Amino acid sequence: MTDAVDGDSDPIGTTDPESLPMFPLGTVLMPTGLLPLRLFEPRYLRFIEDVLAAGNGFGVVLIERGSEVGGGDQRCMIGCRAVVHRADQALDGTWQVLAIGTERIEVVDWLADDPYPRALVRPLPDRSSPVAADDDPRWLELDTSFRHLVRLVSERTGRGPIEEIELADDPALATFQMAAVLPLNPFDRQRILASCDVDERRRILLECFEDLAVLVSGEENH
Repeated sequence: MTDAVDGDSDPIGTTDPESLPMFPLGTVLMPTGLLPLRLFEPRYLRFIEDVLAAGNGFGVVLIERGSEVGGGDQRCMIGCRAVVHRADQALDGTWQVLAIGTERIEVVDWLADDPYPRALVRPLPDRSSPVAADDDPRWLELDTSFRHLVRLVSERTGRGPIEEIELADDPALATFQMAAVLPLNPFDRQRILASCDVDERRRILLECFEDLAVLVSGEENH
């Protein structure tokens, strides 16, 4: 397993672990991010019934190696709790689900995948308490880079103006929002999700923004 938390050995999460249904995916869900799902496998039909009955949400983790079907996958140990915003069952028994990421979680132990993946998890808060974004030029730099890149991506994809995205006043949450909005690759998103230091997430985002800006600008020139 991956994503051991870097830094001091002091425990970050002291909450007792809870058992949570898990949904390993080939994508990364961020706090505040949206996750549309179409569920049709028998085990995940049971999964959504149990999730809706319990009302505690479910965990989403990135599959680092392997696939979502067939078993034998290698899963990251840091993920995100999701809550169901909407769930509609079709006449054929399948479900269309829209979930929202709420908080970062750490997998303490994987339980048996019967009838579906489950794990013992606990919340994974940040180590640092960031200053207000309005008072820190580093965050103004990040916000400027983010909005510039949003405009570039919007122009490239033809999706219309989306630069009026409202970010949270809390820089910690804003870093997750930025990572959720822009088309970063799953492993860069996982680096951001796994970091428990807000300033480190800022640095990772700036690196990702630079790479993405070069990629988008290069596509425009072809």
